[in-house]
Amino acid sequence: MSKSFTPSRQGALLAGRRVLVVEDEYFLAEDIGKALRTLGADIAGPVGHIEDALEVLHDGGILDAAVLDVNIRTEPIFPIARELRARNVPFVFTTGYDRISIEAEFQDVPLWEKPIDIVAMAQNLANLLDDRPA
Repeated sequence: MSKSFTPSRQGALLAGRRVLVVEDEYFLAEDIGKALRTLGADIAGPVGHIEDALEVLHDGGILDAAVLDVNIRTEPIFPIARELRARNVPFVFTTGYDRISIEAEFQDVPLWEKPIDIVAMAQNLANLLDDRPA
């Protein structure tokens, strides 16, 4: 169960940003999407299958950031993470597992363990966007 999201003074923290949400737990996906929308983001998804995430990646739209569940219906999310990294799109992982489940090449990616503090995760994502080289 995730923590509930309540709007803050930072209502436009992600204004104008398109964020991909890949999460196979329906209610958590909805909560994440709602929280990010409240912060001004345009949500790509949420999607709950790797194939759907690949479609979003290849639909021609710009992605500014992503929230990726590490395991989507028992499939690892790492192919999506590699493509995002190649495009210089910042992302965070969510998981119910320990950091040991993250491949070595992604040890630097923020990991949010379930139950997720959605507010803090969204703020972390916004900070990653702010820290990205211009």
